[in-house]
Amino acid sequence: MDNGKFNKWFNVFILGGMTTVMVATTAIQLIQGDSGAVMLLVAAFGSLMGVLSTVCSANAKILTFLFGFFDVTIYGVMCFMSHNYGNGALHLAYFLPMQFIGFWQWRRRGASSEEGIRVRRLSAKQRVLWGLVFLAGLAAVYFLLLHLGEDDAASVVKLAIFMDAFSTVCNIIGQLLMSTAYMEQWIFWIGVNIASVAMWTATIAGSSDSDYAFIYVVKYAFYLLNSLNGLRIWLRLSRDAEHT
Repeated sequence: MDNGKFNKWFNVFILGGMTTVMVATTAIQLIQGDSGAVMLLVAAFGSLMGVLSTVCSANAKILTFLFGFFDVTIYGVMCFMSHNYGNGALHLAYFLPMQFIGFWQWRRRGASSEEGIRVRRLSAKQRVLWGLVFLAGLAAVYFLLLHLGEDDAASVVKLAIFMDAFSTVCNIIGQLLMSTAYMEQWIFWIGVNIASVAMWTATIAGSSDSDYAFIYVVKYAFYLLNSLNGLRIWLRLSRDAEHT
């Protein structure tokens, strides 16, 4: 199977699989009446927008920012409602405006509704620099969230705070590298998706009124698969760009 055909069928799998699971999960939970209908429907809609955004991103399509606008807005609100304050603030204060900045940056690099973005790679020096930025940012955000959660120290597990901080810093760097069309963004997106699956799984385990969180576990599981494919695609695109 050639690369183009593989990408086509992989995208169908991600979009079809996510849609099927979201519809089935939402329908079951609505029938059971375990959670608010509006919350479930909004969470499902936001998740579908997010999957469309990540599929477009993996394939270097500028429409990623249109779908991403809806995804990050809904997800940010849901995070605050679930007391995941780091990710909530990140999505509403950073990701939301970055959708517009990213759209502008991609347009400058030749992206359109028909043409993909010209992809590039970080130099060895830049990779070391971003690695140091990641470690410093992780330490700073972790201790900040730990301080903000002092009143809940008896109920908040430090590992959960670490995962929130890890996801937050990976999101910040990943979005910046995505908006400037660097291949290395996908390393951080893979980290985000692993941390997010763990974080939302912990939310389900720790609360009896968080059935909608299952939607986000499924969402980030599909995101993880898509991010692995995105890394594969952008490795090829960046390699091709270096030889043109």
